[in-house]
Amino acid sequence: MSRWHYGGQALLEGVMIRGRQVMAIAVRNPQGEIVLHDERLPDPGRSWKTWPFLRGIFGLWDTLNLGMRALNYSANVALGESEYKVGPAQMAGVVAMSLVFAVALFFVTPLLLVQLIRQNVSASWLQVLLEGLVRLGIVLAYFVAISQMRDIKRVFAYHGAEHKVVNALEAGADLEVDSVRPFSTAHTRCGTAFLLLVVVLSIPLFAPFGGLPLAWRLLSRVLLVPVLAGISYEVMRLGAASFDRPWVRVLMAPALLLQRISAREPDDGMVEVAVAALKRAVELDANPST
Repeated sequence: MSRWHYGGQALLEGVMIRGRQVMAIAVRNPQGEIVLHDERLPDPGRSWKTWPFLRGIFGLWDTLNLGMRALNYSANVALGESEYKVGPAQMAGVVAMSLVFAVALFFVTPLLLVQLIRQNVSASWLQVLLEGLVRLGIVLAYFVAISQMRDIKRVFAYHGAEHKVVNALEAGADLEVDSVRPFSTAHTRCGTAFLLLVVVLSIPLFAPFGGLPLAWRLLSRVLLVPVLAGISYEVMRLGAASFDRPWVRVLMAPALLLQRISAREPDDGMVEVAVAALKRAVELDANPST
């Protein structure tokens, strides 16, 4: 099997791991048992979904789609149920609404807030810079706010467990709780790092449109989101591949620092769940016929 960069998502009392051809989910039910679920996924192979920049756009949709399905499944198991309650069409609607909310909160809102003081800032480049700083402030405030919720604290701890097992796998360590425990809760390919890259790269990308009328600037923020996602994905891949270089570590330090909020130290039970999910994904990728 060729090298594959495993990744995943924290769930309600569980973890999802995305493999090359499988999505593996492990969730702890109310009885304390770990419930496993997996789904076969299409092999991306050499399709357009693997092309630079396009793969970032596809990956964003794929991540949201799989993530919502996995989150729905974990909620059912955590509540003592075992079947999906949301159909494909409904799930697509949920993903679409999530994207609309994210674009409105992180892209439209900062522009409108800066518009309120636009007359006091003459340079268009400075307006775009202020917009980027407001966007960063909203992202930080969002993470800090939701991190105060009890259930989200547990999800963030499972997020840390997911990072630990992936770090352990990439380091060649045994996938056992004792071996995984010492590894970091931060990871260079984390979605939190991706979001921070989106915020930073939005500044130069939106800069050429700073002098346009408000309607055109609003339209640019919406239409350029896929372009921004594609660029951010490629930068994140390059950063992860070159993380052994000191200057890359310095540049990625803020993204890793932000993960102290979104990826917290898990307990051994959470690590056990993450290990179960990753083991299942690796096993199924190694044995496609099972």
